[in-house]
Amino acid sequence: MYKITGKNTFEVAPDNNPGEGLLDGTYYNLDVERIDVRTWHILKDHKSYYVQWVDRAEDSKTFTLKINGQVMVLEAKDQYDLLLEKMGIAGGASSKATKLKAPMPGKVLEVMVQPGQIVAKGEGLLILEAMKMENMLKAEQEGTVKSVNVFVGDAVEKNNVLIEFE
Repeated sequence: MYKITGKNTFEVAPDNNPGEGLLDGTYYNLDVERIDVRTWHILKDHKSYYVQWVDRAEDSKTFTLKINGQVMVLEAKDQYDLLLEKMGIAGGASSKATKLKAPMPGKVLEVMVQPGQIVAKGEGLLILEAMKMENMLKAEQEGTVKSVNVFVGDAVEKNNVLIEFE
């Protein structure tokens, strides 16, 4: 499932049927015909749209389409982006995560950082056991650990603040 935002918000599951999903919360069903590798013809409510793939930016997870000659930049978030956003650890260039929250209830198995420590993006912060699986929570970006709010063996609930950053 992807959440695509631009002028409107779309929720689509292209693996099932790329022609159906939600548009601003309302179900839609499109007739989609692929013309070539970068172009599609789409019918929605008896209106015709020619959609051409122009560009994609992996770092910002945006893509550019030309729809009936009008250029539109859209942002796509997959299930993992949405989960990180919900946990409060998603971040782009304009925002910096200040807290690492528990994504689910679990037990702290290992704490790998301490206050004052500088961490790099992708560095392991702690291991949380949930549903008999070990999950390593990693730094979403570079930063300095302000405080560690849990100890090994602690039981945590979803959204508990585990680590704070400066």
